[in-house]
Amino acid sequence: MRVAIYFTPPAGAPLARAAAEWLGRDAFLGTATRDTDPLIDPIVAEPARYGFHATMRAPFTLADGCELTDLDERLARFAASRPAFRLPAIRLAQLGRFFALVPAAPDAQLAELEADTVTTFEPFRRPSTPEEIARRRPQDLSERQRGHLQTFGYPYVFEDFRFHMTLTGPVDAAQTEAVHALLTERFSAFDGAALPVDGLALFVEPAPGQPLRVHSLHSFDAR
Repeated sequence: MRVAIYFTPPAGAPLARAAAEWLGRDAFLGTATRDTDPLIDPIVAEPARYGFHATMRAPFTLADGCELTDLDERLARFAASRPAFRLPAIRLAQLGRFFALVPAAPDAQLAELEADTVTTFEPFRRPSTPEEIARRRPQDLSERQRGHLQTFGYPYVFEDFRFHMTLTGPVDAAQTEAVHALLTERFSAFDGAALPVDGLALFVEPAPGQPLRVHSLHSFDAR
C-alpha cells in the first residue's frame, strides 16, 4: 500500500464534479462517472487512476512502525492548524505534452503549504529503494532535483514545486489542438475563476497499479 497527500476540492464542489466527469472516475467513491469514451479514455487513463488532485506529498510507502491511522491523525492536526486561503485565479495550461489547471500567478501561501507538508510528513515515509529512485530517471534531473529525490523520495519539491491539477496524460501533437478545444469548452467555468484551498486529502493506493481513492479529507480550521 502507498499513500499520498493531495489537494482536491470537496466531492460536491463544481470543479470536483466536472473533473470526475471528464476523467470518468470519482476518487471519493471509486466509481465510474460516465460511459466509456474511446476518444477521451486513452488520454485520461493515468490521471483517472490517481484521481483529480494537485500533489502536496507524492505517493510513498509508510515507514516501518507507522500505521495509516497515525498518518491520518497527524494530517487532521496539521490541517486544523492552518488557515484556508484562495488562489485568485486558475487557468487551463499545457505543460509539456499534458494539460492541467494551474494558478494564474505564483502564490506564496501555496508554496508555504507545500513546503510544510513535505517536511512535516517526511518521517512517515519509508526510504526509497534503489528501484524507486531509478524509476524517477535521476540522470535526467538537475543536481538539485536529484538531491530532493534522495532526501524526500520525489524530485519536484520546494523550488521545483509546481501546483497543477492534471487533466490528461501525454497528448500526441496531432491531437493537441482538438484536446485543448475540448478542455476549454469543458472547463470554461473554471478558467480564470478563484480556487479555495481549504483542506488536504489522504489518498490510498491499496496495491501497485490500483486506482487511488480518497481515504479522508481534512479541512483547514485555523482562524
